[in-house]
Amino acid sequence: MIAIARAENKEAAGAVTRLVADLAKALREQQNLSQVELGEMTGYSGAAISAMETCAQPASDAMLVKLEGAIGAGLGVFENAREYVRLDKYPAQFKNYVPLEQRALTLSTYVTIVIHGLFQTEAYAHALIAGGYPPLKTERLEELVEARMARQSLFEREPMPLIELILDEAVLRREIGSKEIMRNQLIHLAEFAQRRNVTIQVMPLDRGLRGTYAAARGSMTLLETLEHDHLVYLEPQDESMLISDPAKVSTYAQRYAKIRSEALSPDESLGLIQKLAGG
Repeated sequence: MIAIARAENKEAAGAVTRLVADLAKALREQQNLSQVELGEMTGYSGAAISAMETCAQPASDAMLVKLEGAIGAGLGVFENAREYVRLDKYPAQFKNYVPLEQRALTLSTYVTIVIHGLFQTEAYAHALIAGGYPPLKTERLEELVEARMARQSLFEREPMPLIELILDEAVLRREIGSKEIMRNQLIHLAEFAQRRNVTIQVMPLDRGLRGTYAAARGSMTLLETLEHDHLVYLEPQDESMLISDPAKVSTYAQRYAKIRSEALSPDESLGLIQKLAGG
């Protein structure tokens, strides 16, 4: 089964992953190092170096950092490759969106099913992805979790993006993984809610009883680029849509504004999150 999984990894490896593997092998051989010797320098086994060079097990972010220090020769190729290798690891339908997300000026998202990926703890992400369908090989699972966690570097970026998140209350009550994992996820979410560049609101379960409910059509993300282009990203059932038509974007923006007006205030939302976390 391991041999089959690694063969699948080789076939699925993206162009950047293959290029990095070839560069690593070329630089290793140029410096007259065996795979075992490079492994000793970087804290990996010779088998792990071999798997990286053949794309049977693509380089992790941590391995790229180690390779830069060991055989990078001051070129910075492995350091610069980290972002692009991470992109190679995302699902196909997500790859075009991630670079836009990472460079966005503003992000405004409404989610209805689970905590948004940017706000997930590693344990929550691991439990969520592991429990999905179809089942994933362990190596692929770890790649996806690592890639999801890497997206959170957006919160520390300069210029600082403005990020809004509206969650359906059901998202907060849907326990993923275990009660402890969910509790820690809610605490994590509450901490994000108190950042200066983040606003989190909750759409209450009883909103529909009040006569208006604009959120019935599901999740959406509105994105403004550094060039002030406005886009909408939708992701239904492993498919993706990136919408740039101004008229359609305007309709989604108006709907989002209505959803935001119907949600609890940021302070009320924080209080609810903390209450559900047991705080």
